[in-house]
Amino acid sequence: MDLLSDELKSYLESSCDSESDLLKQIDRETHLKVSLPRMLSGHYQGRVLSMFSKLIHPRRILEVGTFTGYASLCLAEGLSEDGILHTIDINAELEDMVRASFDKSDLGLKIKYHIGNALEIIPNLNEIFDLIFIDADKKNNESYYNLTIDKLRSGGLIIVDNVLWSGKVIAEKKTDSATTLISNFNEMVSADQRVEKLILPVRDGIFIIRKK
Repeated sequence: MDLLSDELKSYLESSCDSESDLLKQIDRETHLKVSLPRMLSGHYQGRVLSMFSKLIHPRRILEVGTFTGYASLCLAEGLSEDGILHTIDINAELEDMVRASFDKSDLGLKIKYHIGNALEIIPNLNEIFDLIFIDADKKNNESYYNLTIDKLRSGGLIIVDNVLWSGKVIAEKKTDSATTLISNFNEMVSADQRVEKLILPVRDGIFIIRKK
């Protein structure tokens, strides 16, 4: 189900900053050329991610799940002068498209794009991160969280996407494995005393998690 009406979505988008021409181009190309284009963060959520990044002014960002690079560029907007964003995706078929978009951006030089299995790449990243965005295969959310929490500085944020799963997480009887996995992940984070947390009903729900 849609959490917001189309009219309210349009109002929210009209009330925030506009997208850059490059982000609009990535949005168009994703919808024209890529399967499951709804996975793209889009205008409003992109501005939410950009705002969080600018508030933190991170030196190091980790993104798990690049897709077509839209959210990567939004997050990179808040990087410090010497900041770096590491983004990981397993889909090598999108690499040329994503690298072309990064090359068109002034922020592209601050982005390190990794192709491969995030579960194998994350342990080899010798970094302490200020901001982590998890938006990849939902079955591994708990694994990504456990791999990254010790690489996050105190006061840093983990943001996890799609945690409301079209509202299906509130159903008494979970009818599919994805809903069950996401519900279990949400319960695990809610019980984690190492962090402060809240879910924002932005798009498909984003979990904002602050390490104490």
